[in-house]
Amino acid sequence: MIKVKNLYHSYSNDDNYAVDDVSFEIGKGEVFGFLGPSGAGKSTTQNILTGLLPLQKGEVEVAGYDVKHIKNKMFNKIGMSFEQSNVYNKMSGLENLEFYRKLFDVETRNPMDLIKLVGLDGKENIKAGKYSKGMKHRLTFARSMINYPEMWFLDEPTTGLDPAIAATIKDIIRQENERGVTIFLTTHNMYIADELCNRVAFIVDGKIRLIDSPKELKVKYGEKLVEVEYFKNGELAKDSFSTVVHEEKQKLIEVIREHEIRTMHTKEATLEEIFIKVTGRGLV
Repeated sequence: MIKVKNLYHSYSNDDNYAVDDVSFEIGKGEVFGFLGPSGAGKSTTQNILTGLLPLQKGEVEVAGYDVKHIKNKMFNKIGMSFEQSNVYNKMSGLENLEFYRKLFDVETRNPMDLIKLVGLDGKENIKAGKYSKGMKHRLTFARSMINYPEMWFLDEPTTGLDPAIAATIKDIIRQENERGVTIFLTTHNMYIADELCNRVAFIVDGKIRLIDSPKELKVKYGEKLVEVEYFKNGELAKDSFSTVVHEEKQKLIEVIREHEIRTMHTKEATLEEIFIKVTGRGLV
């Protein structure tokens, strides 16, 4: 669904690149996470893919269309949920969706169904300018689905949402992906990426440092440990044991044999820990 080869972009029209020789491909039905701190080049890349920024250098194909020669038909196939909501404040939530659906010449979803899906029912007739930040974000998210997009761009889809609403949004993303929608997810939230993505790319200073699945990254970069809580002399003790070092494995066996085990689970590195290990950078 997406092919990017040797992509560059400079805001100053010189060799100071915000996106520097970026290449990747995304297959149909994949959830691809584009992960990095603020200023890493995530939004710049996404804006080029969606036609909001001109292609300066490189080759980019989205949903079968060359973005250097964008055709209006491409926008029938893509949806875009922005981190910064850009709804019409003087229109109600429902009016926003009714207006937006008229911009497409393909089948669109029922606006009221989308209002209910994101939990804004009962507030559909309120002017969007009176919505909270989180409500505007949900309206923007709903709007991005209205044309049944085949390629769905999501920029920080759970930012500013309370945990219950964020869980609902993640469920919707999973459901759409099960329907066959390909998803390009830009975020600095490693937890949502770990939950949703088939593969992730780490981008820092405009360059992609690594592309792989969360599972493979944890296997490759995570320590193979078992964390055990057990009772020792009447008190609760907690230790971690390597599952690859022979002496540590023997100690684990002794603890299991000689003590009452309260909890035991494997410990794996988080995506954030792996990101820091690979890039030497944090996510802020």
